[in-house]
Amino acid sequence: MPELPEVETVRRGLAPSMEGAVLKELELRRNDLRFPFPADFARHVAGRGIRSLSRRAKYLLIDLDDGKTIVAHLGMSGSFRVEAGAVADTAGTFHHPRSKDEKHDHVIFHLAGAGGDARVIYNDPRRFGFMDIVPRVDMASHPFFRDLGPEPTGNELGADYLAKRFAGKAQLLKSALLDQKNIAGLGNIYVCEALWRSHLSPLRAAGTLVTDAGKPTEALQGLVVAIREVIADAIAAGGSSLRDHIQADGSLGYFQHSFSVYDREAQPCSTPGCGGTVSRIVQAGRSSFYCAACQS
Repeated sequence: MPELPEVETVRRGLAPSMEGAVLKELELRRNDLRFPFPADFARHVAGRGIRSLSRRAKYLLIDLDDGKTIVAHLGMSGSFRVEAGAVADTAGTFHHPRSKDEKHDHVIFHLAGAGGDARVIYNDPRRFGFMDIVPRVDMASHPFFRDLGPEPTGNELGADYLAKRFAGKAQLLKSALLDQKNIAGLGNIYVCEALWRSHLSPLRAAGTLVTDAGKPTEALQGLVVAIREVIADAIAAGGSSLRDHIQADGSLGYFQHSFSVYDREAQPCSTPGCGGTVSRIVQAGRSSFYCAACQS
């Protein structure tokens, strides 16, 4: 599933074509994706101006000029591409072949902008993605968003905040970090990477990072720094583009080549002087990659 950096990469890739454009028509080629589309979805958004694109956790938010927001989630295999004129814009260097099977083109945004007409196409072979429309003023109380924790790149995420969330918890650290109520948008890949950078084991209890007085330990302070850095590095690299995720312009992110532990089972740990080997274990149905020699 695309994680936060991938969704942010998509947002940045779509913004030049979508922000300031008029949504002439929303073409729905089926009645549903993971969930049915909202009633009269296409009619409600036709002719609306697109003010801005933003992101909350792994949700892409398309703000319209009537105060409503299209909420899009990429699910397991969803992606967007931009087409202008008679041919697709396929700028970028492709590391893997790009799939453009039109039978999976389920939603098309027909746009009129300063640079001319364009089409933004949502393609989703597995159809685990979804779209909804929500009044912006109701966003914070909407079921999608009301229980989400702070963004991993936002000022609200700090060691003191996590100390309050982790205090007294026997829950494994990996599971606590994946809990969207604690941190919004942090997924499996980047949790593995952040734990490696902070030399913390995914098998450690979250509560051990908090003192008896309820204060964050140095290890928890280091973990917060690692989370911020790994997400920032991934966004800067354009997302990890694992499997069938693509950037909006068709190019692929290359952060997967910088992974230190994720998907590197049995390979040497890259911590200087460690000498350990990356192991893979399964936690709650998800693979965890870590080095038992330097992560404790």
